Amino acid sequence: MRDILQIVSNIGVRDMVDITIVAYVFYKIYMLIKETRAKQLVKGIVVLLVVTQLSDWFQLHVMNWILINTMTVGLIALLIVFQPELRRALEYIGRTKLLTKSMQELEKERFEHISDEMVEAMSSLSRQKIGALIVMEKETGLSEVAESGTNLDADISRGLLINIFMPNTPLHDGAVIIRNDKILAAGCFLPLSDNPSLSKELGTRHRAGIGISEKSDAFVIMVSEETGAISIAQHGKISRFLDTKTLKTKIINTMGPDRKKKTWPFINLNWRKSHENDEKDGE
Repeated sequence: MRDILQIVSNIGVRDMVDITIVAYVFYKIYMLIKETRAKQLVKGIVVLLVVTQLSDWFQLHVMNWILINTMTVGLIALLIVFQPELRRALEYIGRTKLLTKSMQELEKERFEHISDEMVEAMSSLSRQKIGALIVMEKETGLSEVAESGTNLDADISRGLLINIFMPNTPLHDGAVIIRNDKILAAGCFLPLSDNPSLSKELGTRHRAGIGISEKSDAFVIMVSEETGAISIAQHGKISRFLDTKTLKTKIINTMGPDRKKKTWPFINLNWRKSHENDEKDGE
């Protein structure tokens, strides 16, 4: 304990800066290799290093000699094996231009891409008159609803969304739950709305979309199987016959990163204004 206290007492500001920089670099490296084959290769290298050290401690000279020479030659092999990951890392550094783009800008670009994928998918389904029901989670958690379907945890893409809702596929008859930038689950069952004032023209899909919007703050997108019309539901209100431009605007205004900037004194005011606009759209 005395040695530990002595080490801690000798740590200065420069040491803290040095440790922080190294930790940040290792974190960025981990994020670059996360969910790639490089992650598994790194695990293998760590195992080899541990075995090499153990062979030295237990004086296993032959094994230690083989492992040390293997590691020496392996440095060249690593450059070949990790070539795609190294290229990706260099492209990332060049693209970010040493963080000249803020995290907020990167977040906006990411959300812009996601919203484009969703709008294009809805447009394609609308043209083909294929029914669809997408629930975008906000503050109210929808884990229980997601558990009623099939867990996906997949990136949002136009192709995947279209494929999910294609007729006669296992997951087409149900709702897709989106959390942040992932498709959390598909084929989920939603509660139907009990609102007696809803139009008789609305089918089960639209009543389910309105129902989940009544019980949560979710943003719901629906495509009619009969007409191909695109609709959205919020706070128990439905807005019908949206074009793709309006749909994208609604998605960005409701789910985009800019909405997080609103300070708490204006939350109720903005919600009420949005609620009133939705009522007008529904009319």
